[in-house]
Amino acid sequence: MSSTELDNRPLSAEAQALKADLQRNLRQTLGVSEREAEPRDWMHAAAFAVRERLADRRHASALAIEQAGAKQVAYLSMEFLLSRQLTNAVHALGLTAEFKEVIESIGLSVDQIAELETEPALGNGGLGRLAACYLDAMSNTGVPAVGYGIYYEYGMFRQEFANGWQVELPEEWLLGPNPWDFTRNHPLYEIGFGGSVEHRDERAHWQPAEKVVAVAHDLLVPSEGDGIVNTLRLWAVRPVHGFDMEKFNRGQHVEASAQRSRHKSLSRLLYPDDSTEEGRELRLRQELFFCSASVQDVVRRFVKLKKEWETFPAHFAIHLNDTHPALAPVEFMRLLVDDHGVAWDRAWDITQKVFSYTNHTLMPEALEVWRADLVRRVAPRHLEIIEEINRRLMRALDGNLTGVSPERVAIVSSDQQPAVNMGRLCTHVSHAVNGVSKLHSDLVHERLFPDYALLKPGCFRNVTNGVSQRLWLYQANPRLTAMLDRHLDNGWRRDFDLSGLAAHAGDQAVLDELQRIKLANKHDAVKAIAKRTGIAVDPASLFDVQIKRIHEYKRQLLNILGVIARFNAIKANPTADWTPRTVLMAGKAASGYWLAKLIVRLAHDVATALNEDPQTSDLLRFVFLPNYNVSLAEFLIPAADLSQQISLAGTEASGTGNMKLALNGALTIGTADGANIEIADAAGQDNIFIFGCRVEDVSRKRQEGYSPFEVRARDERLHEVLGMIEGGYFSPGDPLRYQPVIDTLMGHGDRYLVLADFADYLRAQADVDAVWQDRTRWNGMTLTNISAMSTFSADRAVREYADSIWRLTGAA
Repeated sequence: MSSTELDNRPLSAEAQALKADLQRNLRQTLGVSEREAEPRDWMHAAAFAVRERLADRRHASALAIEQAGAKQVAYLSMEFLLSRQLTNAVHALGLTAEFKEVIESIGLSVDQIAELETEPALGNGGLGRLAACYLDAMSNTGVPAVGYGIYYEYGMFRQEFANGWQVELPEEWLLGPNPWDFTRNHPLYEIGFGGSVEHRDERAHWQPAEKVVAVAHDLLVPSEGDGIVNTLRLWAVRPVHGFDMEKFNRGQHVEASAQRSRHKSLSRLLYPDDSTEEGRELRLRQELFFCSASVQDVVRRFVKLKKEWETFPAHFAIHLNDTHPALAPVEFMRLLVDDHGVAWDRAWDITQKVFSYTNHTLMPEALEVWRADLVRRVAPRHLEIIEEINRRLMRALDGNLTGVSPERVAIVSSDQQPAVNMGRLCTHVSHAVNGVSKLHSDLVHERLFPDYALLKPGCFRNVTNGVSQRLWLYQANPRLTAMLDRHLDNGWRRDFDLSGLAAHAGDQAVLDELQRIKLANKHDAVKAIAKRTGIAVDPASLFDVQIKRIHEYKRQLLNILGVIARFNAIKANPTADWTPRTVLMAGKAASGYWLAKLIVRLAHDVATALNEDPQTSDLLRFVFLPNYNVSLAEFLIPAADLSQQISLAGTEASGTGNMKLALNGALTIGTADGANIEIADAAGQDNIFIFGCRVEDVSRKRQEGYSPFEVRARDERLHEVLGMIEGGYFSPGDPLRYQPVIDTLMGHGDRYLVLADFADYLRAQADVDAVWQDRTRWNGMTLTNISAMSTFSADRAVREYADSIWRLTGAA
């Protein structure tokens, strides 16, 4: 059908209006005629037309919130890993059918348009994906909120590979127009760094050595139907004085813009490499910039209400998503005490009622401890406030509480080189501290902050993570969603209740339908894999998926050792009844994390050996997919048969990938860690493959003196696998390449008990093979898992935050 014929097809009234707005934006906003327009121009025009409708809803909901005097949440997070916005916005507006009409009338497809949108590079891992899900859930559950973060110019990095080595390149997602961005040139906030503090007239006067300006970029976060539209406010840097005319006129052309370049670095990269002193300072400056701008914005909004300061907690809750925003309560105290003249005790009481904190990790290196001299260099007034908070805490502990160790609650250490513990700061300043799974929350107050649990017994609680069904089911897996519409009652989406699906566990027709949907999703993933890697995989094989940030505690290394063991077993007995497998791995290693990058290289070398071996390649494929992001996840998660969640027990706070994968019909092979435990409880222990040490086993092994050498000596399969790695089987041109990996496992004590769990991991994988052979049983387990996932919705989690932490049902 020609373009003219498509244009002449009758459109519905709503589609006609949408098309007229799209054509107007094409001509007037983008300055492109329909004759000149490329598909990308149509995508941008469509986004602008959709945004106009969202903006109208945003103004209406903002007015309603203001008139109701509703309490609002400020959600501070260094990451918001958003999906592409267009499809979600169209769905939220209820225009899916009309949008399809319009796009097809101009001779394109919805998929073509959606794939042209650049994915926002505003996050990296689970923390950012969780934050994005919670923003979506806040809008959809009617929680008035503003998410605060940084408008990263390049995100973390774009991951490519050269000879198997990870290469970090800038993720230039802002090269073209961002149609979702409302840039706010008012209000602007000045952020200071360094300088000196003078105390006079019973007040502190901070004179920063340098200043920058924070500029807000607002993205709209819609709800389905007629619900509210919230805002994600992201901060970019504008230098106060970006150009030195005098230097330029003296011929110092590069130096004239040097300060501008230095300041702009604050919003260039997510998590700049902190392996150098300069990198650590940049990261701390970045956190101060983000926290100060966000808190200034919330305080400005409160001041406009013309209320007494004591009423602040009745109007705003400020939430710290991990320790990155730890300077926010310090900035809040500074504004109240220094700028608004509020007495310290009064300001401290208000601060504790306003702030709450979610802990996301038990790993010491992720809890952020900053040297005091670095904090003084970057934020001298903030360090003074932190030291005063610490002094008052130590004074309160002096002889008043038995069982509380001052050394274990001190925010500023008394070592020769004092340091500021941001996890303790967040805990002390907050009225509520929560973990993100039942196991993790128990460990937070029993092992991470046991003395604070004595000091603030009512402070600690649990809110198990959740994921957005709108993003990770309706949008990512429309085939499965349509099946649920057919087999569940009409209210299942409204209440997100999947439990009715369990009644079909014995219905062969439904199980066959579920298998057909999974196979269709796998065919889509096969195309995406081939496009990204050039590797062809068999959609009929078992898709075994591990997708997450590369880290030793997440134990991608255990997965790799298991793949090698399977390879060896097939080589030893090629005629056995093997289950064909495609092992899919994806994730980024932090640029300064050399061992994680070496593990990525090992995965590539192992994959090359396996995929090129004619004896095994039809039975075992191993693919490491580059540049893992939301768009790739939207292909992989609906296609996965098996979900690897294999962190060492007690190290993964919760996980959200485990929830998304189970929701989309992948069975879990995992340790008793994080939310795996709660998934097993919900779905039934017989519907998940649990293996390995429990938390108590880990503690016992370490106390008794765990020996990786003894484990290796007892297991011939393990001995063979490690011998192949250290003997250069996978790196024949460089046989010593992986000696650091062997040293980590053997010489440095196998910190994450990879070898200890190896045998039971292979046992669990054998169980997976056995169940896969009985597809009726496999499909029944899959259906049961899906039916049990209602509780892992972000909507449930956000309601728990709103009721028990943010106190939105009444004044604080």
